[in-house]
Amino acid sequence: MAYNTGEVIYTTVGVLIAVPCCLGNLLVIWAVCTCGVLKQQPIFCFIVSLAVADFLVGAVSVPLRVLADSRMQMPFYGCLSFCCWVLYLPLLSVFSQLSLACDRFLRVFIPLRYKTTVTPRRCWWVVAACWIMAALVSFIPLMGWNNRANIPHSNWSDCQFLNVMSMSYLVHLYFYTCFVIPMLVMLVLYCGIFALIHRQLRSPTIGVSQSYFQKERKLTMSLVMVLVLFAVSWLPIHIMDMVNYYRGVYTVPLGAIYAGILLFQASSAVNPVIYALKIQHIRAACRSILSRVFVCKEEEVESGGSQTPAHTNNSRSNTRRARYEKEVKTNETSDQL
Repeated sequence: MAYNTGEVIYTTVGVLIAVPCCLGNLLVIWAVCTCGVLKQQPIFCFIVSLAVADFLVGAVSVPLRVLADSRMQMPFYGCLSFCCWVLYLPLLSVFSQLSLACDRFLRVFIPLRYKTTVTPRRCWWVVAACWIMAALVSFIPLMGWNNRANIPHSNWSDCQFLNVMSMSYLVHLYFYTCFVIPMLVMLVLYCGIFALIHRQLRSPTIGVSQSYFQKERKLTMSLVMVLVLFAVSWLPIHIMDMVNYYRGVYTVPLGAIYAGILLFQASSAVNPVIYALKIQHIRAACRSILSRVFVCKEEEVESGGSQTPAHTNNSRSNTRRARYEKEVKTNETSDQL
């Protein structure tokens, strides 16, 4: 089985994307789970769900997508199973972002009743529903909506995504129903959020401070950036799927399809950067984690090869730990969210 230059480049770039995707989202998950303030907020559930989905894109989806396009000889339904897993994780990201948008809308629309209405327990139920719904939609091809009828009746064949996956499923259900409709709903929700915030800042509601809505506007802007990045990175591959569906499979050059795949995979690696730069608590928690890791590294180096007296090393260590604990305390007492 020979590989051409384009496939080698596609595989190499996919691996290069998967590594920062896994590390960045793992850091965000760690930061959110160790941040006391975020753990008390319902948004914690949705950010963790989205970060886990993005982490699995790098850890699972990228390798499976490479395998699904490897032209390896395998049973039809084995190849189709890999392809369904490839579709599952990005769809989970769509549903997670939709739940985030709904949470932000309720926080602005019913600020006085938000804490009693949107509880962490209910949010975890919503997260579970997102994972289940994404699985039900993604694995429909295994129930019959696939290209089995168009392939010679043989137990083994070359595994390629476009060979086994039905283009009508990809366009009508996966794109139109599960991508376009949620994106339009999120667009309406975020427009409503900004309209409500603008109105509340001009004529404040009794019992709710203006700083509350200013913080909500700042956080919502960060989530909108993630949404726009996701939409822009996903549209090219979906447009190419539509061209292949209406004009015939393989109308779009394979190199362009590979580029579209890498583009939407890269968005999962960029999301942690947006979280760390734009959301104060996550930024502070990430900084604390990284400083703690580097402190441990420095202590190992100093204890292993330095002639510095033990009391000097201990004082340095105590100073660093005190700085870290102060930063964590500041992070937990802030009311950014």
